[in-house]
Amino acid sequence: MGVADPLGRWAAIAALAVALAPGCAVPPAPSAVVPAPASAASADAASDDVRRTLAPTGSLRIAVYAGSPTSLVRRAGSDEPRGMSVDIGAALASRLSVPWRIVEFERVEQVIEALRGGQADMTITNATGTRAALVDFAEPMVALELGYLVVAGSPIASIADVDRVGVRVGVSQGSSSQATLGKAYRNATLVPASSLKAAAEMLTEHRIDAFATNKGVLHQMADGLPGARVLDGRWGAESLAIAVPKGRDLAKPWLQGFSAWARQQGLIRQAADRAGLRGLAEPEPR
Repeated sequence: MGVADPLGRWAAIAALAVALAPGCAVPPAPSAVVPAPASAASADAASDDVRRTLAPTGSLRIAVYAGSPTSLVRRAGSDEPRGMSVDIGAALASRLSVPWRIVEFERVEQVIEALRGGQADMTITNATGTRAALVDFAEPMVALELGYLVVAGSPIASIADVDRVGVRVGVSQGSSSQATLGKAYRNATLVPASSLKAAAEMLTEHRIDAFATNKGVLHQMADGLPGARVLDGRWGAESLAIAVPKGRDLAKPWLQGFSAWARQQGLIRQAADRAGLRGLAEPEPR
């Protein structure tokens, strides 16, 4: 990216910290990496009460799961973490003036449980009504299309071919895709996968005929499966937002302001570009 990219400048610091001390807290990025605020109100530094509420252990614990550009990805040959949860979490920690660290899980269901149990402080995920009963969300940041991935030679040519007798559709165990498609299908069978890595193996071994989730994940998976393709069209869209544990109401107004400010400053697009996130839906929610 060009020199105007604030997260690109932060990345060098984060990459060095991760390489030297993997799994340890990473120092917050210096304030210079955060763009000039659109308004003073939208980018106010956090008060001590807000800081203690959002980072009660003294550092911001960012919950992620590997394989999703919305959460955590690493490029081949590099340990540098990328992903919307990572980059936006780092920016959030900078505004809070606290260090941050990654807490990694295998799938999104475990990320939500970690927030719910107070083992992590934030993530970015699909803001569904079901999840809103478990964690609290800031305003949506971006919309992402939902679709299907099939391997080379698959007889499934379009979304219309999916919901048929005998078709096995993989979904991440405990995901919103599992809940939504479980109600929508009349004929196809859902097969839960324990992780995205497991889902890719299930596809290549023909234990499932398609895998369903957001297109950011699907394109990432397709990159590692020669001949695999993401089907045209979509079966839905999800709204990604910052999620935090319940009971942190004191910080809600500040968190809403940060979320709006991050969108206004282009941090969402920059994080998406760094992570190679594809499948953004238009128009974005406002």
